[in-house]
Amino acid sequence: MAHGNAPRVRFAPSPTGTLHLGNVRAALLNALYARQHNGTFIVRIEDTDAKRTVDPAAQAILEHLAWLGISYDEGPYVGGPHAPYYQSQRHATYEHFFNVLYEKGYIYRCFETPEELEQKRAQQRALGLPPRYGREGLKLSEEEIAQKLANKTPYVWRVKLPDTKISIYDLARGTIEFDLEHFGDFAITRQDGSFTFLFANFVDDYVMQISHIFRGEDHLSNSAMQAALYYLFNTEQPTFYHLPIITNDSGKKLSKRDFGFSLQDLRESGFLPEAICNYLAILGSSFEQEIMDFSELIQHVHINKHSPVGTIHYDVEKLRWVNQQWIQQLDAQDVAQRCRPFLETVYPDAQQTSDDVLIDLVHTLQTDLVTLYDVVTVFAFYFTQPEPQQAWLDHFNINEHRAFIETLYTSIDWSGSPDATFTAIKQTVKDADKPMKSILSLLRLALTGQPQGPGIKQLLHLLPEDSVRNRIQQLL
Repeated sequence: MAHGNAPRVRFAPSPTGTLHLGNVRAALLNALYARQHNGTFIVRIEDTDAKRTVDPAAQAILEHLAWLGISYDEGPYVGGPHAPYYQSQRHATYEHFFNVLYEKGYIYRCFETPEELEQKRAQQRALGLPPRYGREGLKLSEEEIAQKLANKTPYVWRVKLPDTKISIYDLARGTIEFDLEHFGDFAITRQDGSFTFLFANFVDDYVMQISHIFRGEDHLSNSAMQAALYYLFNTEQPTFYHLPIITNDSGKKLSKRDFGFSLQDLRESGFLPEAICNYLAILGSSFEQEIMDFSELIQHVHINKHSPVGTIHYDVEKLRWVNQQWIQQLDAQDVAQRCRPFLETVYPDAQQTSDDVLIDLVHTLQTDLVTLYDVVTVFAFYFTQPEPQQAWLDHFNINEHRAFIETLYTSIDWSGSPDATFTAIKQTVKDADKPMKSILSLLRLALTGQPQGPGIKQLLHLLPEDSVRNRIQQLL
């Protein structure tokens, strides 16, 4: 298989669940590599196992990729210019390669049931042996095979692995050698006649002239079996890179129990797509400048600079920091637009709130946002009547200052500009020789329910006049 100079890479997710961080990182690094080398990035949906497919057209996967800003270059142009390849539509191609293996005598039928195979594996494990298929299918006579076929006994086709050593080239580890004596003959079909992930992947990588395969470390044994297929077809292999497995704080592979494992979790928690891509691209490496957009990632994140490690640690606090940096550098209008769905879900009134008001809120409170979802608590004072805790009211001596605040409330013209109103408040407090910090803190408690937060002048600018009046009355 001649690859030419421009690389061809692929992301091949299976629509059997939600996209997780390992998938996203594989997609991202494939896309970055293609962009760095003027190559082609292909998306191919591994949907040959109909029983396990939960998202038939992989709509969720494609929508997630679009949300992340990861675009691909090539598809069969079925259903639009940007349809990916679907393995379920490529049966005829696999059939052709299957027939080549059949004619060369490289495959054979295996009639054991999954239960029988599992029982044999359990026996092998009990004896301290590696669980491996014992080639029982090869020991059957022509008559026995004919009888089983006549009885309609279900079977799968297995590859008869050659007794040899093969190797692959991995960008991080160099040449990796496998002795096929240690591998069992693997199935290339299921009992329903569909083709397995291993076989379909090999055929597609071969036909699509994939030059580089970047995927998780957990696929290393699959790579050995796919290399065996390249060997049987006597054709050039792609270059591999087995990405480190992302682990949690305990050093275990990230799983559904870990927050942020699922991309959907992160979206619903208000993480930005730019921040997720940024974090996953720099994970496991060190960079002087850590906050980078996609074009900067293309310039600075290089696969061949990665060291050969088996695992990398997922640090949700670092991801939160990256996300906060991204929120701070976006303009307030952009942040307001992205925040709106989170506010409208929790506060029905937010649907009537103008863009200008939201932008003002963001301008004032942007530095308090770590994720977009934080607007639900940080902006809560605007959409709900605050209820200051008695402990805070006591801390600032509400009983001692209540009468003065009532005087302040009745003597100030609240209908003026926020600046004029604030100036009048300060002057009245000063003239009465009252403690400025305590009075302003009590007013902030009235307006927001919190002892810290925006200044009184900012709150007068943000809140409607009637709301300011009601809240101070409520305090009194």
